[in-house]
This record gives sequence, C-alpha cells and structure tokens, in this order.
Amino acid sequence: MPITRLLSIMARLRDPQRGCPWDLQQDFGTIAPYTIEEAYEVADAISRNDLPDLRDELGDLLFQVVFHSQLASEQGAFAFDDVVNAICDKMERRHPHVFGDVRIADAEQQTIAWEELKRRERAATSDSVLDDVPIALPALTRASKLGKRAAQVGFEWADIGGAVDKVQEEVEELRQEVTAGADPQRMAQEIGDLLFSLVNVCRYLKIDPENALRLTNAKFERRFRHVEQRLKTQGRTTEAATLEEMDVLWDEAKRKEREA
Repeated sequence: MPITRLLSIMARLRDPQRGCPWDLQQDFGTIAPYTIEEAYEVADAISRNDLPDLRDELGDLLFQVVFHSQLASEQGAFAFDDVVNAICDKMERRHPHVFGDVRIADAEQQTIAWEELKRRERAATSDSVLDDVPIALPALTRASKLGKRAAQVGFEWADIGGAVDKVQEEVEELRQEVTAGADPQRMAQEIGDLLFSLVNVCRYLKIDPENALRLTNAKFERRFRHVEQRLKTQGRTTEAATLEEMDVLWDEAKRKEREA
C-alpha cells in the first residue's frame, strides 16, 4: 500500500544510523511551521484550481502528518495508526445520521447538530467554551472562532445591525485616538477592536474573513500591477509618477474589471 511505503520512508529518514541528519534534528516545534506552510499551499492550489499541484501539495501535507506521527511513536505516545483510528472514531461519532439511526433533513440541520456535538464534547473536558481555540491560528480566523464560540452561549448581537453599529462605533473611537495623537500601542488596540468587529459582521454574513481579505489582496495586486505595467509602456516608473497619475491608472484597472 502507498501509505505503508510513505511510513517506511519516514522511519528510514529518522533512523539514528542511516537516516537524514536534517530530519533527525527535528522535533514537533521545528516541524510545526512547515505543517502550517503546507496547509496554506494546499489552499493556494485550490484557489488557483490547479489540481496537479493540489495533488502534490496534499502529499506534502500528508507527509507532515506522518512526520509528527513518527516523532510521537519514537516517544511512545502514539503512532500513525492511532491518528487514523482517532479521526475515524470522531467522524463516526459526529455523523450519527450516517453511521447510526439519527435522521437529519439537510446540510443546515447537520451543521447545527455537528456544532452541538462538538459543544458537548468540549463541555466534558473544558472550563471555558474558548479553551481549545488554537492560539496559533491566523488572527482573523481565531477572531471568527472566538466570536462564534461566545455566540453559542448567547453572547451575541440580536441581529447584524448591532454588529454593523459596533463597526461604526470602533471607527469613531479610532478616529478620536488618531486626532488626539494617541501612542502607537493604544492605536493598535483600537485597530484590533475594529478588525474584531468586522470579523463579527463576516460571521453574520457567513463570510470567511481570511478568504475575504485574500480576495481583496489579489484584487489590489492585480490593479497595482496594471498601474505598473501601464507606466512601463510609457517608459516610466511608479517612483517617477505622481499619486494623481497612478490614481487615474488605478481607476482604469477598476473600469476594465467591471467591463470584463
């Protein structure tokens, strides 16, 4: 089986006598950044709809799972088979409508049931509904999860209007701090409050804030590259152009996108 081959390769890489010096130096902490990086590369391949690249990136991500499992096995904590069995047990437990006799009408009802199952599991082992929201998550994603968890126990605006009003309130507070010449740390806190309130609006609209910002990043890059390219055709650089001239080309890029 291919997975057996991969496990054997991983064991060989970590062999104290015949293994790879780099792989032998690694531990959970040093490998974790690569695991995060590979997950992002999977997401990038999906966003580009590049299926051959997605195949390769999924392999890289799987290798990360195997690497962590090998490290744990060497410590006598758990092995790859334990990882597989744990996720199989969890999937069966959280899908009683598939593997049991519970009846669920649609995907929305399933989402509600899934969250309730997770809530009960957390309640059995945690002091707070926020306990297992990973600190290492991207800040926008973690903000969304924190807000979602708090909402599950009733700490929530009555409707999206309250969430939007909070954004306006935070904008005004930031404006006051800027006008007053507040120190950078204070303004950073106000900007954080504003970002958190925007994430709450995203949650109401069922929009992933990370994806929303990723789309805007791509749009900004696309339009700015248009500005650079148009100036280049004129034999000029962005450094030599005025802001007003670049704004004209920026608006030209926006217009072309609308007409496309």
